[in-house]
Amino acid sequence: MLFNPVIVSVVVMSILCLLKLNVIISMILAALVAGVMSGLGVSATMGFLISGMGGNSETALSYILLGTLAVAINQTGLAAIMSKKISQIVSGRKVILLLLIAFITCFSQNLIPVHIAFIPILIPPLLKLMNKLKLDRRAMACALTFGLKTPYIVLPVGFGLIFQTIIKDQINANGYTVTLGQVWRANWILGIAMFIGLAIAIFFSYRKPRDYKDLPLKGFQERKDIPENMEKRHWITLIGAAVAFLVQLTTGSLPLGAIVALGIMVAFRVIKWDEIDELLNGGVLIMGLIAFVMLVAAGYGNVIRETNAIPQLVESVVAVIGNSKVAGAFIMLLVGLFVTMGIGSSFGTIPILAVIYCPLALELGFSPAGIIILIATAGALGDAGSPASDSTLGPTSGLNVDGQHQHIWDTCVPTFLHYNIPLFIAGMIGALIF
Repeated sequence: MLFNPVIVSVVVMSILCLLKLNVIISMILAALVAGVMSGLGVSATMGFLISGMGGNSETALSYILLGTLAVAINQTGLAAIMSKKISQIVSGRKVILLLLIAFITCFSQNLIPVHIAFIPILIPPLLKLMNKLKLDRRAMACALTFGLKTPYIVLPVGFGLIFQTIIKDQINANGYTVTLGQVWRANWILGIAMFIGLAIAIFFSYRKPRDYKDLPLKGFQERKDIPENMEKRHWITLIGAAVAFLVQLTTGSLPLGAIVALGIMVAFRVIKWDEIDELLNGGVLIMGLIAFVMLVAAGYGNVIRETNAIPQLVESVVAVIGNSKVAGAFIMLLVGLFVTMGIGSSFGTIPILAVIYCPLALELGFSPAGIIILIATAGALGDAGSPASDSTLGPTSGLNVDGQHQHIWDTCVPTFLHYNIPLFIAGMIGALIF
């Protein structure tokens, strides 16, 4: 099991990333390791990598256009007004700022399901406030990742409804019969684990002051003339953002929503026609790398699937476990962690694992609540901490616009430690007790 191509590949990717090799290069090399170990060969592996990149093409386009929209909103001054209002609410208290951002981020998963789209709009204008407060940005990364993950694990609305419906359907297709109500009622223990991780990050790990310089923000113009009240251009910008949200809800397309919002801002001359190139360049500056990481991540996930090493990995678990529920829960969660770290998607991990996990859990005598917790935890593990996950890429996109926040050591490692460890422990306890 230790020499399974998936395990070796994810370990290689993690080590290279920790050594500060570029994430894209790390994933390509890790994909080659997986392909060669499984017998695909170098040429075929690169073919699967490139052909699989289209799996995240819409996401990559969304990031570029949302980055452009973020630059446009910043240029109108609306983002500066929002930042000023938040500064007044926070009133110099770091903990209040962190908890407020975590709270706002939770709404991006259910009430207004825009996922990470708000981060490049809201976070960059707050960086100067964070610098003034000497707030450790690793704490802010943990606050953002908490808000991106916890709602879909715990609440059956928005993205949470999708995640929990996948759990229900996959469990029902593989030997158990559960309802959606059973899923969210079982997952509360995972929500507590996430909150514990957030509390540790804010009140213990990263509470000491950390100095940052007030550097220029890539793609953003600094505004010193922040009006006290909303003006016409700000209301039009707000309407454009609201229309973008409605278009996204109606069509399911974030890129289309961003294009419509930009169109409204151009039509009402909030931004000028000849400024579009500059805005797009700014969008590429702040979100271009993230977009390419998502493209390569989709290709890497495709290589992992083409190796057929995941079913072998899961099946090898059966031989190791025997009849021990403790060993079964531990190894199933460990495998889930590696698979999600590699694929970068908790939603995409569940169908892969449920096929083997459900019959195995049934044989070991796990209750329906126990298997729900096992599957949910195995899927959620690794989403925080994976270099290729939007739960880590999103926070980095907002916190690194001045080049002072490193993706691996300042986002991935802190979120991995503060969320995956509590989730693993809670998953073990929940699976064995319930």
